[in-house]
Amino acid sequence: MLEQNRINREDAREGRMIATQSYSKIDEIAMNEDAILHIRDNLRIPMRELTFRASRSSGPGGQHVNRSETRVELLWDVRNSPSLSKTQRYRIEQHLASRIDKDGVLHLVSGERRSQWQNKQAVIERFVHLLREATTPRKRRLPTKPSEAARERRLRKKRRRSEIKKTRGKVTPGEE
Repeated sequence: MLEQNRINREDAREGRMIATQSYSKIDEIAMNEDAILHIRDNLRIPMRELTFRASRSSGPGGQHVNRSETRVELLWDVRNSPSLSKTQRYRIEQHLASRIDKDGVLHLVSGERRSQWQNKQAVIERFVHLLREATTPRKRRLPTKPSEAARERRLRKKRRRSEIKKTRGKVTPGEE
């Protein structure tokens, strides 16, 4: 799946979008402000719309964890992003509501790894994955009707059950 993801970068010389790398080489993208994340055919997010914050992370690392800011938080303003259509914005806000604050800013955090660089790569990968899931159109449920035979079976079972229940009346002396 990661090989399918393409990250596009604006080719300044020709002024057009070109696919340059697969997602396994996200490290070059993380530093490039001009890079564009290709989410779907109709959705591209420029890296300059994303904001990153670093803070101290918990977890493995010994003294290193107490001295360095390896935890990375990605912030993206969903509500004011010019890259989204109205339907995409609605779907993202519905699907990722628990990660979006009252100002319409999406928050994603990564602190599992020991380096800030790896955490930044991980949070970008998660961002792309979540947006792809959120903007995927849901399949419509096709209403189905039970077959004639199934309807008959159901009615036959109901009649049989009804007959059983009718025979459960009170027993009075002398009716036996």
